Amino acid sequence: MTHDEAPSDPSEVNPPRLWTVAEANARIAELDELLPRLRAWAARLGEVHGELKRLQEFWGREIDAPDHADHERKAQLDAEWSHLTQRLEEAVGALHREGIELRDVDSGLVDFYGYIGGEVVYLCWLRGEPEVGHFHTLTGGFRSRRPLPTARRVSTPGPGGTS
Repeated sequence: MTHDEAPSDPSEVNPPRLWTVAEANARIAELDELLPRLRAWAARLGEVHGELKRLQEFWGREIDAPDHADHERKAQLDAEWSHLTQRLEEAVGALHREGIELRDVDSGLVDFYGYIGGEVVYLCWLRGEPEVGHFHTLTGGFRSRRPLPTARRVSTPGPGGTS
């Protein structure tokens, strides 16, 4: 998934929940621990894929014969592939069910469904940032993210000179 993927029809988005900025910020510590594990699993998945591909290219269909010298190794790699894929799918699926979208495991780009200015948006956080400080529309993507509106509002004097 790339930084700029968005739902094809945002009007049909029905997130499981909408996050406040404070709620999203409260999840950052947990995500900071989870993201390196997901990244490691994804990296290992890439290594397993490469090794399986090399075995398949070298041996062809012979590798699947039960008496082949590398058959056991291929079976181990297939099992590891299945295990890693399942763990990744479960972890990303659990986040998704909560209204958290993992956009890029390598950079740690995460979007939380939120509500700003009367519109459902993504509250955008990138691993390494101290807090959720940006948002973008459901169709906008990372490149269009903007700083969150400030929580403090400057009061303006009313008609009598007081606020």
